[in-house]
Amino acid sequence: MPTYVVTAAEGRFTPEEKGEIAKGITHAHSSATGAQGFFAQVIFSPVAAGNHFLGGKPLKADHIFVHGQIRAGRTNEQKQGLLDSIVGVVARAANTDSRYVWVYLAELPAAQMVEYGKLLPSPGGELAWLESMSQEDRDYLTSVGR
Repeated sequence: MPTYVVTAAEGRFTPEEKGEIAKGITHAHSSATGAQGFFAQVIFSPVAAGNHFLGGKPLKADHIFVHGQIRAGRTNEQKQGLLDSIVGVVARAANTDSRYVWVYLAELPAAQMVEYGKLLPSPGGELAWLESMSQEDRDYLTSVGR
């Protein structure tokens, strides 16, 4: 699964903002890559005051960092669209300027990722991968997030 870790100051987001950001990132990932939404997971990582530095000094601005790990094999155009969408989604949901939203994508080869006990497919092979699972695993995976 692509994993997006959203890091910001502790207490920065309301539960509603978290939900909006998670849905927005999931939609952005699906739109950019064509992968089903249940592949994307979003994790929020709060940082306590005094534990985040920028330029060697405590961070005082309203920065939000999104670190995404995705399967390698997407085009530069897909990745640029994904980055732009995530910045927009997070800035709108958090009611902040886009200058405070920093997004990083890291690519991992599918051959280095296992989920549900199975090596992940290359981009575009998700349907065959899903169909190779037991019915129980397919039902579970497709029910995630409902």
